[in-house]
Amino acid sequence: MARKIIITCAVTGSIHTPTMSPYLPLTPDEIALASIEAARAGAAIIHLHARDPANGRPSADPEHFRAFLPRIKTECDAIVNISTGGSSLMSLDERLAPARDARPEMCSLNMGTMNFGVFPLQDRYKEWQHPWESELLDATRRVPFTNTFDDLEMIIEDLGNRNGARFEFECYDVGQIETLAWYLRKGLIRAPLYVQFVLGVLGGIGASPENLMIMKSTADRLLGDQYEFSVLGAGGAQMPLATMGAVMGGNVRVGLEDSLFIGAGKLATSNAEQVTRIRQILEALGFEIASADQARARLQLKGA
Repeated sequence: MARKIIITCAVTGSIHTPTMSPYLPLTPDEIALASIEAARAGAAIIHLHARDPANGRPSADPEHFRAFLPRIKTECDAIVNISTGGSSLMSLDERLAPARDARPEMCSLNMGTMNFGVFPLQDRYKEWQHPWESELLDATRRVPFTNTFDDLEMIIEDLGNRNGARFEFECYDVGQIETLAWYLRKGLIRAPLYVQFVLGVLGGIGASPENLMIMKSTADRLLGDQYEFSVLGAGGAQMPLATMGAVMGGNVRVGLEDSLFIGAGKLATSNAEQVTRIRQILEALGFEIASADQARARLQLKGA
């Protein structure tokens, strides 16, 4: 129980749309405030995407990131983690532009090409605030998310080796853990690895306790003592799987990117509400929460 839990908060993402929740941060001020409040609630890492403030559409424009990054860095000490995932409709260069511009201490990295199906969300809504919302969701029926081996190696070299970022290695299935282990054996990446088990995205491994145990046992077998893991359960699996992951020796990720809810049928009113909830659960179980600087030291980050 002496191990402290690292909480990551993914504040807006590129999956959910303005119609789905009035609490989803869309503007630079909303994203900045959501990040700062999440950090104050206990999140050591803030996983960041941007939105076009005109209509809330996911954006990889570095100017949209510049509109909130300085305020986050000024008003809290959280680790800034910039996504390289963007969305499946963005080109690779578009997805990497924000991280290349900001050169953060941490970036996310999806560990392979996959069907990333969020189109089932269309069935829950009859009307949309913006035409792009349904169109973007529907496009995931036809357009895969692409990170080839060549893409992965370029990202590791560019953002990691040249610019000093460490990665949140997002693994959506056991095959992506195999890829990660192969790069570790080849010396293209170095320990300690921070591995995010992502469960519940259609096209990846499902959100169940059994699948989490499979992910953990696979990583133990392939990565040994050279990694730390965190657990992301999509939708209603967010809190249960995060809690299970912590009990299994891992860290946790919450945030409105991954789930819009705080309970059955009840929308979360903020990212900080989700951070507070998982913190309360963990502390009730006897765990302590890692500060940003403690997480930096454990993950060997270059610093803010």
